[in-house]
Parts: sequence; structure tokens; C-alpha cells
Amino acid sequence: MSEPKVFISYSWSSQSHERWVLDLAEELIESGINVILDKWDLKPGQDSIDFMEQMVKDPSIDKVLIVSDKAYAEKADNRSGGVGTETQIISKKVYEQVDQERFIAVIAEKDAEGKAYTPLFYHSRLYIDLSEPDRYAEGFESLIRCIHGQPQFKKPALGKKPDYLNSEASINLGTSALFKRAISAIRDQKPFAVAALDEYLVTFSDNMEQIRIIASPDEMFDDCVVNSIQLFVPVRNELLQVVDTSCRYIPQDAFVEVMHKFLESLTKYFTELGGRSSYKSSDFDNYKFIINEIFIYTITILIKHKKFQAAAEILNNNYYIKSSSRGIPYLASCHCFYENPESLDYRNTRLNLSRMSLSADITKENNNGTGIEFNLLMQTDFILFIRNSLDKSGFWWPKTLVYLGHFPGAFELFNRATSEQYFEKIKALLNIESKLDLTPLIEEQKKQGTGYYQLGHGFQIKQLLNFDDLCTAR
Repeated sequence: MSEPKVFISYSWSSQSHERWVLDLAEELIESGINVILDKWDLKPGQDSIDFMEQMVKDPSIDKVLIVSDKAYAEKADNRSGGVGTETQIISKKVYEQVDQERFIAVIAEKDAEGKAYTPLFYHSRLYIDLSEPDRYAEGFESLIRCIHGQPQFKKPALGKKPDYLNSEASINLGTSALFKRAISAIRDQKPFAVAALDEYLVTFSDNMEQIRIIASPDEMFDDCVVNSIQLFVPVRNELLQVVDTSCRYIPQDAFVEVMHKFLESLTKYFTELGGRSSYKSSDFDNYKFIINEIFIYTITILIKHKKFQAAAEILNNNYYIKSSSRGIPYLASCHCFYENPESLDYRNTRLNLSRMSLSADITKENNNGTGIEFNLLMQTDFILFIRNSLDKSGFWWPKTLVYLGHFPGAFELFNRATSEQYFEKIKALLNIESKLDLTPLIEEQKKQGTGYYQLGHGFQIKQLLNFDDLCTAR
């Protein structure tokens, strides 16, 4: 079955329930399912009862989803047709006129004893339970499998890998249920929102061990690194959604504390190799790339939402590195998240790609679908380059600036910082007290030339910083 088509029947019981139904419909569409919904497809002047009955009987509709809550169950049991404006509820009479196998009850609410609300005519049938946030992801997967006709436990032919596995991501960090619980708790500002965020991040970090690459003589290691990075993209995007939601709803102090702990926990993957004492630095290349992206995206999201103080605290904090080649724990600045994946440089040479930065190419390619403009990533990369160049605590090569080209002006953040008030808000991002603190770096570039940073083209630090106009307007 390709592009299955479903109709959603539901009760207009409350605005929050209608929003829940809309969210469900959007998720189904994102999963390759064509959804017919009154809010989208019922035209002005069209009889809504007739619309509902036509959709139920329409042979092109593969499944009818009954989103059942208390209001739906009660009204379906107490009428044979439309009651008032409540016209999207299927009655027993309509239910019995079509093939009942087409109906799937989706439970949105249960009673105090945990019993699902369903119409009487549906009581003896199985349903999909989406009423509990912590089990929503599991139930939603069951629903889309049912609609697509690809059950989770399909029996494969002897000796053949089940077909449904070929279309699923091979990386699963076991965070799906925790993701749904965290997002719901954070958006609804539940008392346990911070704990739900922390639980999600701890599980995410702990289970990243699953993406460790085991070298094989049958595969080129750089192929394995690129494959690992690509497979991780959906997992990364899930994490970015959690970070984006958290930074907007959770108090900044709590957000910074939890995110710092999470980012610090990732540093172990730069040096630990499953207890083995013998390794090459390139053995960690997929982690180097992935964790660098997580860090840059986190700072970018904070800057995008103008959470400058939170971003500055994450940048200014030290990170306790427990495991290292020296075997001695130590504190490092945020430069610890810059690690060059050597195998990508090797790949560039091996395949004669002649790219200035294959790492930057992959980051740009995988930026699609994040909801974050690539120029904002470049801006963050530039900020990190400036910080580390000024305090000389570590090296940060702004790889994404290979896409800067002949960009004529300053980054948005520094254009806005023409205002004294705005400059005061963002100066902590650069770890400076005044614009004059930037002068040594600008003077150094004058001596070295614009090509000194080896990006394939010149870029003017002074210009990108909007230095001449910084902090000049009240």
C-alpha cells in the first residue's frame, strides 16, 4: 500500500482536544499518510453530516480513525445522527453500513480506572492507545504500521531479512517514549519538566555507545564514519527539537545546568573505546563530528531565541574531562567540542573530491529539516572562532565559513549590535567587556592577511563583526 488515505472522526469537545487531533493529523501526514479532516477539507456551505457520512463510505478511504474521548463515546452512544454542531461523530447506524475492518479506534482519554472511552458498538474490538504521553510514541508507531499494512511482527521468509526493517532507521537510542514525555511536560510546564528533560538527555548520552564503529577489513573506515553520521541525522533532529522546546519554556538557570551536564557527558566519547587501551584518534571520528554538531546547534538555537545569557553560560563554563589520552581528568573550555575528524580529510584525498572541507559539506547537506538556517550555524561557528582566538584557550577552525563566499556584510547579530543596549546583551557570547577587546584579533589579521585562516577565500573579521559600527547607537 502506497500513500494510504484516512479520515479522522472526532469530538469537538474542547480547543485543547481539537489541537491534539490536529497535531495527530500533521504527524500522520509527515509519515506518508493522506489525511482527510473537516478542518482542512470541509468547504463553507457544505453539509457537515453529509461530509462525514460520505467520507466513511468513500471507497478511496483506506481507514477511518475514531479519535475517542469521553465526549465522543457518550455522544456516539446517545444518537443516531448529528446532534447540534457535533457532526463528526460516527453513529452505530453509520458504523454498521460499511466494512467494520476499516475502523480503528484511537484512544485519546481514559476514565479514572484506566479504562478506555469507546462507543458501545466498538467495545469488543482492539484499539490504539495514545492517551498516555510516555507511551504515545509506541502507540503512534503501531498506528502507522497498521495504516501502512506493515505490522511490527510480520513473519519473514526463511533466511530473508524482513522487508519492513529495510525502511527503518538502524539507529535507535531508545528515547522515543522519553522524547514524547519530555516535550509534553515542557510545553505544558509540568512540575517534572526539568526531570523529564534530564531523563531524556541522560538516556540519549548513555545510549550513544550504540553508534561506536568497529573497524572491519572489509570496509573502508571513512565509509563507516560517513554512514554513521548520515544514519544519526534523524536522532540528532529529535534532540534538536527537545533543545529548542526546552530553551523556550524551561527557566534558563535550570536549562543551562541540565544542558551543561549533558554536553559534558558526551566528552567521554572522544577518548573512551569500550575498555580497550589501544586505539587511533580517528576511531572516534563519527563522535567528533556528531558531538561538534550537537554543540554548535545548541548554541545556535539559544542565540536564535535570544537566550544570550544561557548561551554565554554554556560557552563560559568549563567541562570536566574524566577520560583522556593522558589518563588524568582535567577541565577544558568549550573548545573541547572542536575535534577534527581525520578520516573525512583522508576520504577527501582518497576519492579525489578536492573539497575545501568535506566536514562542512556534510553539515550543510544535513542542515535540511532542522528548522535552523545555515547562515545562523555559520554565525555561531564564527563566534566560537572569535572566542577561542581571543583567549587562546584552544583552537576552533570555523569550517562552515567555506560557504561564506564573498558575503558582503556582517552577521545579523553584529548588525543588531550597533545598538549599545544590544551589544551589552551579546558581548558575553564573545567573552569580552568592550569592542576594543576585539582589536588585537583584527590587527593580527591585518598582518597575516585574509587568507591566513585557509578557507579558500578571504574573509574580513572586521567586516563580519561590523566592528566600526559596533556599539555606536543608543
